[in-house]
Amino acid sequence: MNVLIIGGGNMGRSFAGSFLNAKILTHKQLAIIERDHTQIQELNRLKLGQIFTEFNNSISERELIILAIKPQDAYSVYPQLKPFITDKHIVLSIMAGVKITEIEHQLGTNKVIRAMPNLACQIGMGVTGFMVSETIPQKDTDFIRKLLETTGASIQLYDEDKLNAITAISGSGPAYIFYFMDAMIQKTIEYGFSLTEASKIVEQTFLGAVDLYKVNDLSCKEWINRVASKGGTTEAAIKQFNQSAVADGIQKGLDSALLRSRELSKN
Repeated sequence: MNVLIIGGGNMGRSFAGSFLNAKILTHKQLAIIERDHTQIQELNRLKLGQIFTEFNNSISERELIILAIKPQDAYSVYPQLKPFITDKHIVLSIMAGVKITEIEHQLGTNKVIRAMPNLACQIGMGVTGFMVSETIPQKDTDFIRKLLETTGASIQLYDEDKLNAITAISGSGPAYIFYFMDAMIQKTIEYGFSLTEASKIVEQTFLGAVDLYKVNDLSCKEWINRVASKGGTTEAAIKQFNQSAVADGIQKGLDSALLRSRELSKN
């Protein structure tokens, strides 16, 4: 399958690099449309396929078109892209909050996939939820899943509202982790460690905990109980977290993110 990525920013470059590194696509099979001079220089430096600055007839050679643009840029892209769209094209959008029906209407096609990747896709450790129009053949869906999995894990969804949930959980999720890490780093510095030392301590603590979780079948609560011996330091911290309703605050934050994602999808 020949692929065109519209938008050569961070996510467009991440997708292109992952597809090529996994050897699912060759350089001849991949093209990118980008107009920003700085971005073009970076794309050329990384040798990420063929680079175009304008929409042209080469689009007819592509079966999959990936919209890796900001939602606010979509209405300038739609009219330029629509004349080239045919029945053979599949459009994959990674624009947050833009519904499948909106893309179908704007581009005059019923072969649309909507995906929500997150920041860690840039290093092949991401999570991407995606939903597929019923008109797309299973073999094409399977191939696109393979493409998405070059950037990390993928989850196919059958309810578009769950893409809003994916946005609230994994799309925004890295910021939640960084928020918790930052609080720990700042307190570690207060305890007398340097920024470098504090960052390393907290980073390795998170990495170790995640790896422990991955290689065992224990739940988070079971791990907490293993670490928190009665009358010990961990128990004291967990009691304070419970008194401060930290878990409730986190869950309310997720609800707020979900609500905002739904609001954006209505615009």
